[in-house]
Parts: sequence; structure tokens; C-alpha cells
Amino acid sequence: MHIPLFAQVQDNAEAARQLLEQTVATPAVVPTEETISIWELIQNGGWYIMGPLGIMSLIAVYIIIERSLAIRRALKEEKDFMEKIRDYIHDGKIDSAKNLCAQNPAPVARMLDKGISRIGRPLKDIEVSIENAGKLEVYKLEKGLSILATIAGAAPMLGFLGTVIGMIVTFHTMKISGAGVEISQLSGGIMQAMVTTVAGLIIGIIGYVAYNTLVARVTKVVQNMEATTITFMEVLESPAK
Repeated sequence: MHIPLFAQVQDNAEAARQLLEQTVATPAVVPTEETISIWELIQNGGWYIMGPLGIMSLIAVYIIIERSLAIRRALKEEKDFMEKIRDYIHDGKIDSAKNLCAQNPAPVARMLDKGISRIGRPLKDIEVSIENAGKLEVYKLEKGLSILATIAGAAPMLGFLGTVIGMIVTFHTMKISGAGVEISQLSGGIMQAMVTTVAGLIIGIIGYVAYNTLVARVTKVVQNMEATTITFMEVLESPAK
């Protein structure tokens, strides 16, 4: 009665030994880490979506840099500028005041130059000419900002368009593959959907933040111009010492 039990134990021991040998003989599978570059991500997004997004990003970067420098120059104020203008006007040195404005590249100086050139006319006419010159200067400062605002709004929508196209590609692959669809067949459309969304959102966020920042700085320039106009009109209204 004990012989079958002993044989079964031997069989189990032999099976365990064979399993151990197979485990030792089989090399361990080491997981490999795969990386993907930015260029590969762009290629996966599809040229018909990533191409326009790339153009939008270049235009946005150009506008941001160019307008930032222009507004920075506009905010730069010459020391004692208005004091010198006041002294020249009170001393009757109109040509000296105009030369001082011509040497200053700031929009405020060009605006005051219009007013100085009309000294002798009614104050209302001088004020209107200054306001008109100021509007032109503000228009120059805001050049390109509308394009930046358009990019900030259109880039995310274009990215979402790429997402929809990518999902359509994925569902089409599932349809034609039937029950035998594999994840590798779906990865292309899914990756396109994700990449275009991320690219569109990044461009949109940067454009939106930059637009509002530049608008705030232009508003500061406008406030400085208004304050300078008020000071200049007070100089014209006040008698010379």
C-alpha cells in the first residue's frame, strides 16, 4: 500500500526538479525603456495639423518678441523730459522744444511734438491734435496683437481637430480589423489625437498669457500718454514765470 504513495512522491519531486531547471535555464526578461523625441511626436501628430500649428507658433513667438521690445522702448522715459519742455515753452524756445521731442524716440515725444507745432492756436485745437497723434501711437503699439489673440484662440481648436481626426482613424481601424484588432494598430490614431491636443493647448496658453501681458503694458503706455497730455495742457494754460 505504501509503494504507490512513494512513487507519487518521487514523481512530484522529479517534476519540481525539472521545473527548477527550466527556470534557471530560461534567461530573465529585462524590460527595455523606450524613449521618443520631440520630432517623433511632431511626426506622429500629422503634418496637416502640426504644420499649421508650427507656423502659428513661429508667428506668435515673433509677435511676442517684437511687441515686447517696442513696448519696452515706449515705456522708457527720459529724465526731466517734461521739465525741459516746460522751460523751453515758457522761455519761448519752441524750436528747442521740438528738437528735444525729435531726439526722443518714445511715442509721448512724438505726440507732444504735434502739440508744440500748433502752439498759438486755440487750446482745444492743440488738445485734439495731441489726442489724434496719441491714437495713432496706440494703434502702432497694438500692431500684431489681434493676430496673437487669434492664434491663442485658434491653436487649441486646431489641436482638437487633430484629436477628432485621430479618433476617427482609430475607430476606422477597429472597424476594418473586426474582432482581431491589436493595440499596435490603434496606437497611431490615439497618439495623433493626444499629440495635437497637447501642441494646440501649449501654443494657446502661451499666446493667451502673452497677449494679456502685452495689452496690460500697452495700457500702461496709454496712461503715461494721458498723464503727459494733461501736464502739457497745464503748461500751456499756466503763465510763464
